[in-house]
Amino acid sequence: MSDGVLEIFRTAGAVKEGHFLLASGLHSPVYWEKFRILQQPSVTEDLCGLIARHFRGQHIDLVAGPTTGGVIIAFETARQLGVRSIFAEKEDGVRVFRRDFAFVRGERVLVVDDVWTTGGSVRETIAALDKWGAVVVGVGVFVDRSDQPPALDMPFFSCLRVPTEAYAPGDCPLCAAQIPLVKPGSPTE
Repeated sequence: MSDGVLEIFRTAGAVKEGHFLLASGLHSPVYWEKFRILQQPSVTEDLCGLIARHFRGQHIDLVAGPTTGGVIIAFETARQLGVRSIFAEKEDGVRVFRRDFAFVRGERVLVVDDVWTTGGSVRETIAALDKWGAVVVGVGVFVDRSDQPPALDMPFFSCLRVPTEAYAPGDCPLCAAQIPLVKPGSPTE
């Protein structure tokens, strides 16, 4: 299935090469542009279906994702599981649940996101859920680009695992080669 998922991303033009500033602050020669996927409802439905099928039977009450891409993925995965969806937003540098989302202590939550590099957004979402007494039962992502499987205390699933180089800015060979740095999603991209 991984080959098929990789082909979906390539066909959509979602795998970009160059010198990119990732949300984690790291630099990378490859960027996975999730919005090339998320703008296609049928493709999004298929990928969320992989996540939903993997976690079906885990008695999930709720699917949560971080803004921005995780909002769409949480909604579609929740729709396929027949449960509610919510999303966590940044407020004063901390991820929180706003918009009058309702929680019940002990609810079983699946956390989803688009691309896993360091897992920062997912970990922040889990921390926000912990404050509400939720039980996070798993994490699902479209792409795991990390160089080693995530160290989590819960099941982890990715539709595609493709280890991709990422560098701290001071160690970046692309910077050393003076290749222009692109911040994806910015007006200059």
